[in-house]
Amino acid sequence: MTTSSSDRSALQHALDHAVTRSGAPGMVVEVHDDRGTWFGSAGVSDTGTGQQRRPSEQFRIGSTTKAFTATVVLQLAAEGRLSLDDTVEHWLPGLVTGNGYDGRAITVRQLLNHTSGIFNYGNDPKFFEQGIGEAWYQHRHDTHAPERLVEIGLATPPPFAPGEAFLYSNTNYFLAALIVEKATDRTFGEELSRRICHPLQLSGTYLPGTEAKIRGPHPRHYSTLFSSDAEPEIHDATEMNQSFAWAAGGIVSTTGDLQRFFSALLGGDLLPADQQQEMFTTVETTGPVPWIPGTRYGLGVFSQTLPSGVTVWGNAGATYGSWTYAVGSRDGKHLLTSQVNGDWSGLAVFDGILGAEFRPAESR
Repeated sequence: MTTSSSDRSALQHALDHAVTRSGAPGMVVEVHDDRGTWFGSAGVSDTGTGQQRRPSEQFRIGSTTKAFTATVVLQLAAEGRLSLDDTVEHWLPGLVTGNGYDGRAITVRQLLNHTSGIFNYGNDPKFFEQGIGEAWYQHRHDTHAPERLVEIGLATPPPFAPGEAFLYSNTNYFLAALIVEKATDRTFGEELSRRICHPLQLSGTYLPGTEAKIRGPHPRHYSTLFSSDAEPEIHDATEMNQSFAWAAGGIVSTTGDLQRFFSALLGGDLLPADQQQEMFTTVETTGPVPWIPGTRYGLGVFSQTLPSGVTVWGNAGATYGSWTYAVGSRDGKHLLTSQVNGDWSGLAVFDGILGAEFRPAESR
């Protein structure tokens, strides 16, 4: 299915091929540039009913959430309510200490660009086991307090001193959101709505907290639940309490809302020039655990140089049954947002789509 203001047959072909090759249930792509807006889909929202993917479906965006969280922090910095050079200890006294950690040596900036050295709580073996196979069903409605997940992250010593390298860690963004709450005396969800969702009229975007069901029309989210089997069983993981992801990966959104948000963010409408410069100042992602090839990480956003040589900016994310990509030109005038409602194909499912849409100017 396509809705189009311009011909994008090559992109639709790449979309169809991605679903066929990966075995994904379904996939959507929305693009906006100077030719207008295009929406395409392949596959289904629900394998039981055969319902096709549609515009405006809500889905879990995983770590694409981090761009929203960083924006809130940077807005507070612009208002003088906090500084990127503030230490974690300044805002959260006594929380990050011991086992090789010292919150006095870790700054807010280092949280946002993943150079703090703080371990990712999600990679803690005991915590990770709760999300595999049948254990996921036992724990999918668990509520996780942010401070407790931070404690789990701190139980593993840091692999390097703050500022020395890059290590992608959701724990960083839990700490950043806790700092937002201290600086504003409001919940992070309230600040997200007040500062971003309401002003931009992102009607399909929200932080669900402990809500297990997605509020509006949505695709089923299909997952292997991290099975290591050669032919894993596919499970419906649509309903779950995502407090385990919160400000690092818990937001629900739509392709259209992601278009509006990243257009405003990349275009400079959400942050003053100084904070915009901070957000897009990047570090290498070749730390002790290498990250996405061709990327550099800023504050809640990354740049990615594609095989074509074109560099795009934005963020991506994954959670049970959902992978999301939202990237575009540095000025936000050419954007692609996409989601696949199956989690076994990884980021590679987007390769052909990105290659079809973002080509050197001379090859268009």
